[in-house]
Amino acid sequence: MSFFITSANPGKGGDFGGLAGADRYCQSLADSVGAGGRSWRAYLSTTATAGGAPVNARDRIGKGPWVNVKGVTIANNIDELHGTNNLDKQTGLTEKGEIVSASGDPVNNHDILTGSMPDGRASTDTSKDTTCGNWTKSGEGSAIVGHHNRMGTNAPPASMSWNSSHATQGCSLEAFRRTGGAGLMYCFAAN
Repeated sequence: MSFFITSANPGKGGDFGGLAGADRYCQSLADSVGAGGRSWRAYLSTTATAGGAPVNARDRIGKGPWVNVKGVTIANNIDELHGTNNLDKQTGLTEKGEIVSASGDPVNNHDILTGSMPDGRASTDTSKDTTCGNWTKSGEGSAIVGHHNRMGTNAPPASMSWNSSHATQGCSLEAFRRTGGAGLMYCFAAN
């Protein structure tokens, strides 16, 4: 396994303690199922700050290939991941091998946090929050999410984007639920 969707949010909405905290969470979930012998990274971008440049999710996750817990290839490399990949509801499994509920299920959790544009890079729009304060906010703010099941009510191609469908209505778990999410992330083995 070198790819999974987190089975749960650690409990603080969009506040993971920054990228380092999100990476630690991915690592801990991988450890919990015996897959911790690799360096796990959260597929999250951050925006530029006064003290630093933006961080692009695509630059954090290694070169691939990435396979789910059942050995199904999601993508062979970065270009395929951000082009025609094999990520959908049936292949976007948690670290435990479970399907993440989505549109049509009793609970819709298809919104996966990314803070990213379709190409896997951070947004350059400085007029609004796209990363829950670079993954440190659990109240006000917003984050870009993708739809792991590649379906939604907004117009294509956004509704079908695994990493850049729309913004959340806040950074709390309650706000995530309003638009169809549970504060879940994609985790990739970078090595």
